[in-house]
Amino acid sequence: MPGAIRIGISGWTYPPWRGKLFPKALRQKDELIYAAQQFRSIEVNGTFYGLQRPASFEKWRDSTPDDFIFSIKAPRFITHIRRLRDVETPLANFMASGLLKLESKLGPLLWQFPPSLKYDHKLFQDFLALLPHDTQGAAQLARHHDAQLRLAWFDVKQSRPMRHAVEIRHESFATKNS
Repeated sequence: MPGAIRIGISGWTYPPWRGKLFPKALRQKDELIYAAQQFRSIEVNGTFYGLQRPASFEKWRDSTPDDFIFSIKAPRFITHIRRLRDVETPLANFMASGLLKLESKLGPLLWQFPPSLKYDHKLFQDFLALLPHDTQGAAQLARHHDAQLRLAWFDVKQSRPMRHAVEIRHESFATKNS
């Protein structure tokens, strides 16, 4: 759906939401299914804290309606710890972690930068040049994962464009040069 506006939520496994957003009697394992009936998109936050398994992405894909979209939060290891430097292998690991199993439900990858990360034209130019433009490029990048990633998956049935969203939080980005 080009130009479609989607209203979603940030994650679905928050204990304070039980009995408020989710019915009290709802089993925790059914929260994604319920949320996907209420919203058209969900941001996966777990990917920010650690790489997920291909089986998880597959389960999420299969638990949601056909027109559903997941936005995937990029790992903090890339954005907050490495601060966009020397991230080729961590980026390959992220792409190989299984997110391509979402197939048509793969929405934008969200790159949230730490509030202390100042604008650096060369750093951002180099980083953005690494990001794949389509799922075929993501699969090619994923093939360069390292041995730390035990369960890699990067088969692509159909090449699709990939979208990236950035969340900047440092005031230095509010310049004419950024």
